[in-house]
Amino acid sequence: KRTSTALTVQASELGLRIFPKAQVYSAPLISSHVGADITAALLAIGMDEHEDVVMLVDIGTNTEVVVGNKHRLLAASCPAGPAFEGGEVTFGMPGYSGAIEAVQLVGDHADISTIDNVEPEGICGSGLVDLLAELRRGRLMNELGVYSTGSNEFTFSKEREMSLSRADISALAQAKSANFCGQQIVMRDYGAGVNDITKLYLAGGFANYLNVKNAVQIGFITNVAANRVHKVGNAALEGATIMLLSDTMRKVGEKLVEAIEHVELETTPDFFELFVEGCLFKPMGALI
Repeated sequence: KRTSTALTVQASELGLRIFPKAQVYSAPLISSHVGADITAALLAIGMDEHEDVVMLVDIGTNTEVVVGNKHRLLAASCPAGPAFEGGEVTFGMPGYSGAIEAVQLVGDHADISTIDNVEPEGICGSGLVDLLAELRRGRLMNELGVYSTGSNEFTFSKEREMSLSRADISALAQAKSANFCGQQIVMRDYGAGVNDITKLYLAGGFANYLNVKNAVQIGFITNVAANRVHKVGNAALEGATIMLLSDTMRKVGEKLVEAIEHVELETTPDFFELFVEGCLFKPMGALI
């Protein structure tokens, strides 16, 4: 059992240029790479109050996964990398103005929508998830990420000469697989199947714009029923606000952290096999 590592100090001790005697509070870390932001997010969704099994997936460069209820919680960090946030993809970009945020294919033509409805400058994470799912749905790409035409790229914006290359797909497959492994392994270690997850909370800015159906189709998130998926936005900020306003809730968070079990994904005996499986663009299968 871990001891809470919450920190309360005066601003003067940290050199902050505010009232020197102001109290500065840092919520406790859960474990390596599962930080205080997840502690805050768990408070925001009231995970300590659930009787049924729920799941939190906070999507980012490091995606955090927590599965459980008030009786038991398991957590893990997935090193997904920046591919879905604009890195490692030729025309990838963050979710800024001009980013392609949604894609629908009509034949081999891409109907795109951009943030702020301006000329496309690149494609962000939600657009990439849509594009991959649409390529699979239209059978223009197989589950290995290989184009059916034998081409090395697919052009999704002819006017701006933007395309998705095989190298881009490889980077996205590995990022997706990290998310896949985290969700699958934590669910399996908990002993929960897809039908046992009564609510899947998706947190983070990227998740707000994610097409859930498409994310499930390519195995980016576990394939729970769509009506069980809840987008909760910046849950970490909401939880931080809760702790700022309530000393009682700070103590709840600290107590919650002490009971969370950390799952080290890389020490899982069949991790490599699961990672290879996760690189395939298909819905997640059952592991228990």
